Amino acid sequence: MRTRITLECTECKNRNYNMTKDKKAHPERMETKKYCRFCKSHTLHKETK
Repeated sequence: MRTRITLECTECKNRNYNMTKDKKAHPERMETKKYCRFCKSHTLHKETK
């Protein structure tokens, strides 16, 4: 089953993206570089609770 997660910008702490992921295949927290419209640049986004 896929669960919904929220990605938060590490620079400005805004929650920008909603995604789904498979908890069985990837139990660790997700980190990816995505565009932040508030910082106006590509920054590291981490999964929040």
